[in-house]
Amino acid sequence: MLKTRDHGGGLDVAISKYGGTREQWLDLSTGINPMSYTIPKIPQHFWSSLPDSKAQKELLIQAGKFWGIPHNSNIMAASGVSQLIAVLPNLLPANQVRIISPTYNEHAAAFRSNGWEVGDTGNVQVIVNPNNPDGFCHQITEEDIKDFELIIIDESFCDISPDKSLIHLAKKDNVIILKGLGKFWGLAGLRLGFAIASPKLIESIISHVGPWAISGPAQFIGKAALSDSHWIDNTRIRLKKDSTRLDQLVSSKNIKAIGGTDLFRLYEVKNAHKIQDKLAQSFIWSRIFPYSENWLRLGIPGNQSEWMRLAKALEE
Repeated sequence: MLKTRDHGGGLDVAISKYGGTREQWLDLSTGINPMSYTIPKIPQHFWSSLPDSKAQKELLIQAGKFWGIPHNSNIMAASGVSQLIAVLPNLLPANQVRIISPTYNEHAAAFRSNGWEVGDTGNVQVIVNPNNPDGFCHQITEEDIKDFELIIIDESFCDISPDKSLIHLAKKDNVIILKGLGKFWGLAGLRLGFAIASPKLIESIISHVGPWAISGPAQFIGKAALSDSHWIDNTRIRLKKDSTRLDQLVSSKNIKAIGGTDLFRLYEVKNAHKIQDKLAQSFIWSRIFPYSENWLRLGIPGNQSEWMRLAKALEE
């Protein structure tokens, strides 16, 4: 049996332990935008035909425009950032990879499963920007990347703060930037991720991912979501206000905010397991970590009812 990896989500496990139905639970464990992008009506041919090259090209053009990719870089799409994370260790012979913890653990798991040694040195480096779970934003120069054969920069949470993006480094021959529509757009179930890198690196990634990596409906929805500047601007404003509201709510219970982003907040508590259990009694799922007894992460509630539920559960 495969070992279960440490993640947010896993609502089915919470339900099996605490009861209730999925509809009764408020899942604050993932850092996914609770008010997701509204899916437009999808033309029938996207369902009944294989993904075509025209729609794929239009999606990639819009994605490149939205993220402002360097003119001498390229972009490709895959079935979620997780698919890209799984194949990237195969780009080079297994060696040592530098991944500074704590951070998103799928990167280390992917490298280890492909024979790599994970530590604080190596010819490959992985950076999550902003970092998950503390929200730390990295500042890296072209000089900093010279010592590595490959640098992977996961920017899954960076669309809330585009000014912190390291996308300009994608023009270098040894840098891969990862983007996705799962977090900011709240479309995790769409499974749509992107890699941005030099043409040579993109060609190598495509050879591992294979054809038809994303569906026709994902092509259509992705282009629409990346084009909707009104929704994007308003969502950034809303999430900024709501993350501040969450900090204020939690700090009123004598819990200290120590990091995070506008999609999730990280708090220092006396006993994270105890608070997770307390919230779960009210069918609210939170995120704790195997490497810390004192860290609790909460996503952003959506509607007013969810805010009231969380406030009440923290009171009890």
